This record gives sequence, structure tokens and C-alpha cells, in this order.
Amino acid sequence: MNRDRIALATVPPAHERRALIEAEPLPINFEALIREASREGGDSLVWHFIDSGEKLRYDELETQTRALAAGFVQLGIRKGTHVAVMLPNIAAMPLTWLALGILGAVMVPLNTGYSEREIEYVLNDSSASFVVTTSLLLPTIQRAIARGAVSMPAERMIVAGSAPAGHVALGSLMQADPGALLPTPDVHHDTLLNIQYTSGTTGFPKGCMLSQRFWLSSGKVNAFRDGRGYRRILASTPFYYMDPQWLLLMALYQKATLYVAERQSASRFMEWVRTYEIEFCLLPYLTLKQPADARDSENAVVRANVYGVPPALHARLEERFDICAREAFGMTEVGPTLYMPIEAIDMVGSGSCGIPCPFRECRVADESGATAPLGTVGELLVRGPGIMLGYYNRPDATNEAFHGDWFRTGDLFRMDERGYFYIVGRIKDTIRRSGENIAAREVEAVLASHPDIAEVAVIPVKDEIRGEEIKAIVVWRVGAGTEFQVASLIEHCHRNLAPFKVPRFFESRLSLPKTGSSKIAKHVLLTDAPGAIVFDRIAVASAAPRVGGEA
Repeated sequence: MNRDRIALATVPPAHERRALIEAEPLPINFEALIREASREGGDSLVWHFIDSGEKLRYDELETQTRALAAGFVQLGIRKGTHVAVMLPNIAAMPLTWLALGILGAVMVPLNTGYSEREIEYVLNDSSASFVVTTSLLLPTIQRAIARGAVSMPAERMIVAGSAPAGHVALGSLMQADPGALLPTPDVHHDTLLNIQYTSGTTGFPKGCMLSQRFWLSSGKVNAFRDGRGYRRILASTPFYYMDPQWLLLMALYQKATLYVAERQSASRFMEWVRTYEIEFCLLPYLTLKQPADARDSENAVVRANVYGVPPALHARLEERFDICAREAFGMTEVGPTLYMPIEAIDMVGSGSCGIPCPFRECRVADESGATAPLGTVGELLVRGPGIMLGYYNRPDATNEAFHGDWFRTGDLFRMDERGYFYIVGRIKDTIRRSGENIAAREVEAVLASHPDIAEVAVIPVKDEIRGEEIKAIVVWRVGAGTEFQVASLIEHCHRNLAPFKVPRFFESRLSLPKTGSSKIAKHVLLTDAPGAIVFDRIAVASAAPRVGGEA
């Protein structure tokens, strides 16, 4: 079978591959990686955007990114300038990121599904002084700015496509002379490149400060850790997330082509894999739930990364698609952290996330930060060159996130005698829905701001499709009525939260269980039977309650 042939092919042992990767110096900065890739990649494609048809050759890469960088300089963007970027999966997104990287400027990616409240918060919190977006998304950003906490004049708002009067057209910046761009002094590994927002556990997202070293090492690790070559790589999630960014750098290291879909689709995924002869991808295990196709096993995949696949389904996934699928684990704060070696066929279905990636050390620790005995459950701690520089303007949160130089993941793991790590659960109060980490406290803060809510708790609910769904347990204010009126609450959530953060389930209670210190006892809610009335906003089209137990 294809997957066995690939996995059993002769490759150096994992520890030798790690040593080779760590021994070879990283490019000094983004500009050096772009220059090398552009000169060695020839006329092959850097990327191909599947839906729009946008393409770029390697021999055009350095010229186009330098031209945009020169245009940014003319506009006033310099090393250290914070630029918020709210773009869908179009070529302007990676071009903007690479151009900012050349200058030593900082990208602040914005989720295109963010509400006005969330946009206002991130623009203000990140100290962004420019915005790059599209004409379709611009009105939402303008409404966010109009809320009053952010100042962003039109001449600092760059628009891909048709730009309204007074705004800057991204296309006009691309006309700048790349040869006129002077070298930016002192752009190096530790130069800040991204402020990447992550939900964490607080009421609002925190900005992870990620350096050029973080990204250069992330791309290199994924490009070479298996000792294999990849010529065609698929990115099917939005570019404002981590994965397409490191997938692009992986492609640059390999001089490969990155095929970019507009959005994730389990029903179209394997068709993309077949059509573009993809050799590396991040495989959503929901493809297993799609109707069987006689062509399912027709693919050129050398390796597919999978995340959180139920162990019982892992072998079925490999067998149906004749594919080499291996688990991996990473976080915004630390990048690629654990991976299952491509040759570890015996670990398929084990539930293990694998062994530490190059540039990363991992250990399981007790509450004090001391290493836990082998096989026992504790918090996964990670350290190594290139992990985040800290949370932007949050020194207290940064200090709380570390035991010395070890980052505290907030995830519970155990390690076996062979050095394989297994995720067991979470310490953080987060919900993981369709790959999104959602802070319960942020959703609770929005719900609590509704005038009819006295108290609220948000908890995860297991879901076969999305991994977890969001459930809100609410206590109504006295006088708000005894009927479970949820329609206005859902509308309130949609106004203030990105769609993926809006709870699916709503339960009404007269009170919430408390600890001895009067905090809400979520551990009790997680094990409690649901109340008499649980509303499922997806299954029920109207605001009428559904009587009975949990969906």
C-alpha cells in the first residue's frame, strides 16, 4: 500500500534528522529566505490560489515582495510598525506578510469573522497604526473604529482591490521600484514579526509576540523533520491562522508550490488532493464521514498531519485513503512542538502526539513545575529557541505562563517509557471547536453583558463533528421572566462574537453551583445532568425550547 511504502522507506532515525536540522543555520531573516527561494526556485510556482486562480512564480517572488515593501515604506511603514491585516485567502495576504517581514515590520492578523467589538479590541490592544483589508471587509472595520477607542485615518487604511476615495490601493503600492528599497538595518532572528492573537483563558484574546526566528524555525522543522521532499503542499484553512503561514515557509524551504483553498471543506478536500497531486496536507478527519468514493485511495500524499483524531478512527482513515497520516501537536505560543515520525507505523491509533520536534524540549510537570514521574499525568511544559517573546503589553500574563524558561501549555499530558507523549485533558478553561480555541471567559463576558442575565457559565460539550461545542448555562435576572427567552441572547452573541464563538446550547437554571470561595464550580457543571430545558440553536429553527436532556 502507498502509506506503508512511504513510511517504511529508508530514512535516517528521528534523532539523526533532528541533529541535522538543528545543526544547519537558519536564514538570518525573512529577506534572506525569500532571496534564496526566489533564486533557486526558477519558474516553478510559489503558490496557486485554487478558487481565484492567482499564481506566483519563484523568479517573481523577490521582486514582488520587495516592490510591496518599498510601497509600504513610501506610506510610512518601517521596522517595528504594527500593521493589522484582515484579508481572506487571497494572494495579497502572503504578499503583505512577506513584505512586512522584509522591513522588520509587524503583522497583526485579524480573523475575517471578527465582530466589530473584537476588531476594535485587537486594533487598540495591538497598537496597530495601519490596516490592510478588502473593500468588502472595510465597512466592518470602519464601524469598529467608529466605536471610539481606535483612531485610524483613511490614508492609513490599505485596500486590496478597489479602494474608496481617500484610502490607499494595495495595487498602487505594488508599483513601487523594488530596486529603490534600501536595506533595513538590524532585522534578525529576534525581530518581532507577528502579534498573533489567541483566546487563552482570559476575557479577551492575548497577543503572542512571535519573532522571525519563530517562523523560520517552524517552516524548517515541518519541511525537513521527516527527511522527505514535498513538491505540492495544500493549505485549506484561513491565512490569519498559524498553519497556512508555516505551510508557506515550508514551501519556500522546499521550493514547493503551496495550493491554497478559499476555505476548509471536508467534502472537497480529497478532490483537491487528487487534482493537484498534493504530497503534504493537514487532513481533517471529517473527510472520513464523507460518502465513499472509488477514487479515495488515488493520491500522492507522502504525509498528512492529523490533530486529535479519535484513536479508533485513525487506522480506518489510513486504510480508506491509503494515506500516511501522523499526529502532531503545537500551539500559537510555541509553534511545532510534538510530531509522530513518519516511520512510526506501530503508533497509528495509539492516541500519542509523538516526540518533541527539533528546537523543542518537552516534559510533564507537577503543579510546582517539577518533572512528574514517568507515566503520570501533569502539565506539558515546552522550551526552546524561538518560542514566543511574551504576550504583548501583558507582563503579568507572560510571567504566569512560564516556569522559568519553560512555557506552561495548560494541557495535561503523560509520557511513556519510549518518550512518546499523550494528551489527556486541559487545565485551561477553553473549548476547542473545529480546531478553534475559544476562551470560556470571553464568551461569558459577552453573555453577562446582556441586561437580562444575572449569572452565566460556559462549558464544552462533546460533539462528534466539531470535537466540542459550546454550551451556556444561564441564570436570568429577577423580573426578566420565567420563560426561556433565548432569541435575544443569541442575537446579542452574534453582534459581539465571531460566529465560531457563539454557543450552540443554552440551558436555564435558577442558580449555579459554587465553590467554598463563591466561584462557579465548573467541575460540577461538567458532570451534572442537564436541566429540564436545553435549547439547541442549530437543531431548532425557532426560539421554542427543546424539552429533555442534552443534545
